[in-house]
Amino acid sequence: MYLSLQDCIDMSGLTEEEVLAIAEHEHITEILAVELGSYLVHAPGGEKRIKRMILDDIKAATDAGDTQHSATLKTVLKNFVEHHAKPGK
Repeated sequence: MYLSLQDCIDMSGLTEEEVLAIAEHEHITEILAVELGSYLVHAPGGEKRIKRMILDDIKAATDAGDTQHSATLKTVLKNFVEHHAKPGK
């Protein structure tokens, strides 16, 4: 039995959109982004690093004039913060 990419995403604690943002930021494949994201979301300070990645992606999209992608990433960031931000952070 093999795990699909979606199976791995489902087990990571992240959404597909969050994984894609990590892959975009780090210039890595989606499966590597799942692994990195899963590690970071459970590591001390990792949520802050993922948030920074998404913010960097938003800036890059905005700088490139890609307002649609920037808006999509802003939604990804909003959802990430709602689901992963620890109280007081």
